[in-house]
Amino acid sequence: QVQLVESGGGLVQAGGSLRLSCAASGRILSINVMGWYRQFPGKQRELVARITSGGSANYVDSVKGRFTISRDNAKNTVSLQMSSLKTEDTAVYYCYAEIRPWGDFYYRDYWGQGTQVTVSS
Repeated sequence: QVQLVESGGGLVQAGGSLRLSCAASGRILSINVMGWYRQFPGKQRELVARITSGGSANYVDSVKGRFTISRDNAKNTVSLQMSSLKTEDTAVYYCYAEIRPWGDFYYRDYWGQGTQVTVSS
């Protein structure tokens, strides 16, 4: 069974930093894109950052220059370093990955359980 397990998150003051990490485990043949989404109360989940297996990264405009996504292909992990945090970054953050499990012909989307990030003023 493939699963994504997140760590990090919590409460931080505005201007501070947090690091989110996510590890994929199970019978994994390969991983394509990995990334992070976030969900504000009452809103749909939105993409924060994504990174390909080759290391090409994209960010939503609101976090450019403040957040950095990275991955370790050997360990099947993805991280999100968040700096200069703002109160409007407060949300539940979800890790996701496009994973091809052993014995499967297709890549499938997998999600972490979500971790709360709260930025106080």
